[in-house]
Amino acid sequence: MTTIVDYGAGNLRSVQNTLDALNAPYIVTDQPEVVGQAKKLILPGVGHFGQMMTALDQLNLRAAIVHRVRSGVPFLGICLGLQSLFERSEESPEKEGFGLFPGTIKRFEGDVRIPHMGWNSLSAVKPTRLLNGVGPEPYTYFAHSFYAPMVNATAVTCTYTIPYTAMLEDRNIFGVQFHPEKSGPVGLRIMRNFLEV
Repeated sequence: MTTIVDYGAGNLRSVQNTLDALNAPYIVTDQPEVVGQAKKLILPGVGHFGQMMTALDQLNLRAAIVHRVRSGVPFLGICLGLQSLFERSEESPEKEGFGLFPGTIKRFEGDVRIPHMGWNSLSAVKPTRLLNGVGPEPYTYFAHSFYAPMVNATAVTCTYTIPYTAMLEDRNIFGVQFHPEKSGPVGLRIMRNFLEV
């Protein structure tokens, strides 16, 4: 059973549709006691970093999520869900992330369209279970103005003005900057791979 964290603004319906398509059982909850018993966690993220972290704090979900992740429960952060794993974000410098990885989420700069929106290719820099059976340089759908730095856990990069972390894996922790639930068959396979961890 997969637990989807509902903090009031995540892209829940499309994630639920993806799990339905995979015939994967799940529950959606904003209750910390339910999250605290989760066997597998997905944190979807859409919107503003500070608003998401504030909502998680108001619902007392931060401690429950971090506890389960540190207990070894498989965790998948999508878009802002990946960004939440870092220490902080330029989007809301006063609000702390989970701090499970070092570094600050930064805004794209330069003469490019922001947000970075649309399909882009992924480049693997080390093996990750999420790309099992996906094939070389798959394309996935992105929609974001801020990006995660490269860290030891970075498994896949994408380049938009600069290379950044598009996917990370560290033991039971997974994060994707793109939206697998909007990335067609590739996204379905990535989600299936997570569910099979």
